[in-house]
Amino acid sequence: MSAAAMAPTWTAIQAEALDRFRQLLRIDTTNPPGNEIEAVRFVAELLKAHGIEYEIIETAPGRANLIARLKGTGKAGGPLLLSSHLDVVPADAETWTCPPFAAEIRDGFVWGRGAIDMKHMSIYGLTAMLLLKQLGAPLQRDLILAAVADEEAGCDFGMRWLVENRPELVRAEYALNEVGGFTLHAGQRRLYPVQVAEKGFVWVRMTMRGRAGHGSMPHKDNPVVKLASVLNKLANTRLPVRPTAVVDNFLKKVGQSMGGLASFALAGVRFAPLTDLLIDRLPDQEQRNVFNACLHNTVCPTVFEGGGKINVIPGSASVLMDCRTIPGASEADLIAEIRAIVGDSVDLEILKSGPPAVVDPDTPLFRTIESAIRRHDPGAEVVPYMVVGFTDSKWLAQLGVTAYGFAPIRWPREVKFSELFHGRDERIPVEGFQWGLRTFFEVVAETCGVSVQPGERVRLG
Repeated sequence: MSAAAMAPTWTAIQAEALDRFRQLLRIDTTNPPGNEIEAVRFVAELLKAHGIEYEIIETAPGRANLIARLKGTGKAGGPLLLSSHLDVVPADAETWTCPPFAAEIRDGFVWGRGAIDMKHMSIYGLTAMLLLKQLGAPLQRDLILAAVADEEAGCDFGMRWLVENRPELVRAEYALNEVGGFTLHAGQRRLYPVQVAEKGFVWVRMTMRGRAGHGSMPHKDNPVVKLASVLNKLANTRLPVRPTAVVDNFLKKVGQSMGGLASFALAGVRFAPLTDLLIDRLPDQEQRNVFNACLHNTVCPTVFEGGGKINVIPGSASVLMDCRTIPGASEADLIAEIRAIVGDSVDLEILKSGPPAVVDPDTPLFRTIESAIRRHDPGAEVVPYMVVGFTDSKWLAQLGVTAYGFAPIRWPREVKFSELFHGRDERIPVEGFQWGLRTFFEVVAETCGVSVQPGERVRLG
């Protein structure tokens, strides 16, 4: 049999990867409790079958992380890390069109919790490693695969733990992670945002104290009522505008792509005197929410704590708040901005936090991403951007890793990508998954010094 006949075809690779993707989606890794060990075992069996060594690190019962490595010569530089998390957020099956853990294919999409966030990326990374091993390609840098736990609840049992306790396993020159590489339709143009920055998170308990008493005798020192008044102030007052170079450039690119009045509006949003005025006049509520989060520190009350008996006025009431900080803003900056609105009438306690992160888009890897996107979607443009949530890249930044959010998906215009994150009916287009798999593999191969010739069969240059 000739070498050409032995070379795998993309049709076969994509079909096999799609089947593995659906198998992984059917493993319920809802966090809490996570129980990522079952998904780790699934990945481990495939690595073992291909003769790839791996290590499983269980940081708590059932909370498992897997690390595998293909050795390279190092001629191209330090390791490339392919990172993904295996846990998913809860899904209310009663509200879904398809069962969230059935991985059904319907209307050209694979439906399932974790389809976007982010088990498709787990399969991208796994497929890239298995394929490079199968092809026997000599790598010019180490390739590391990390499939980790607990990203959805703060990373304590996953990447944060690895960075703080086993940094040698994930230390790399570059990393590819979520969130980026999806099609953003801007006017008649197609942009592909690649994450180079993310906001920090600061989880805060705000407590109002008052006078306890009997519910039959209301009084003005009721901490529940006073706390509600303070929350109303927070809900109706934006924190100060904090422009950043990444967001400024992103808005400029989107505006240029949309043209017309949108171009002027997005240009104006970038300047503090006009920011809030123009945000409030954007026609789409989702756009208003996104631009607000990109240009301000934010405070979002999520959990109320107060009282224990319906006929007793408690002595205190608290609210837990999910706060996010713009790169360049510290925890102290955030607390000062909150204090400016609520005054000194409340106690503010930081429960947990993670810093913002920013990396440089001017690298060979970023240019490789640009080249691959343009090759597979001619006329498209790659643009650096910031995510307002947090990812495992935040912790990798502590090791000096340049981590990009690049989990590519060719996305149709008619379905809003952002609404499916943590939402009901999470799904991914089959064709978009297959497109992304091939694009991702070529980026990984080229970064590891392996040239792949174009065509249906996978041949090395």
